[in-house]
Amino acid sequence: MKPEFGPTLGRMLEPRWRSSPRLVRVGAIAAGIGLVVLAIALALTLESAHYSHGGPMPFSFSYRDLHRVAADPGGYVKVQSRNRDGALKYSYAVDPLHLPSYSGGLSGELPLYASGYVRELEGREHGFLLQGEGRTRVNKVPGYEVLYTTQVEGREMYGRNVLLLPERPGVRDGVTIVMLASPTASSQVSSPMEIASAGPLVDPLKTFSFG
Repeated sequence: MKPEFGPTLGRMLEPRWRSSPRLVRVGAIAAGIGLVVLAIALALTLESAHYSHGGPMPFSFSYRDLHRVAADPGGYVKVQSRNRDGALKYSYAVDPLHLPSYSGGLSGELPLYASGYVRELEGREHGFLLQGEGRTRVNKVPGYEVLYTTQVEGREMYGRNVLLLPERPGVRDGVTIVMLASPTASSQVSSPMEIASAGPLVDPLKTFSFG
């Protein structure tokens, strides 16, 4: 710094710093370190986590405010969040999907496959009640969704399962994205069709991609 601009703030405070009791200086240093640690922790909290799956069915997605847990048997991955009392709040899982041989286009096959898939859910999920189904898109990739309510760990949950396959002729292998949300998790999610329209399930669905 040029002399005409005067001493720096550090130079001005140096005498007072040196004359301060050692305990005060130690406390100030500790407070500074604490602020740095807090800033790093905050940055890590705000930053989205990323999951990438390789192998024959590569896919990836980002997520935040959700935590990795063990996937269901045969599943690829699951992330979720819980309330302070331990009750499930949100869940996002990706499981393998394999279609039987079919003729024609995928857009015609998925509704047919979904009929059997719904019957499977009815027999497997406690308190399953179908709320609707139909075509959907995930990042411009066409898919098919099943909307329902169910009982998980003794509590009612909204469910939205998306059947999704890469866009290529005759494709049979893809994924089922299973999303659950508690009816009390968000005032913006008041039915199964609104899952992933608000809250932490938006990011993993919005960023999901094959490859």
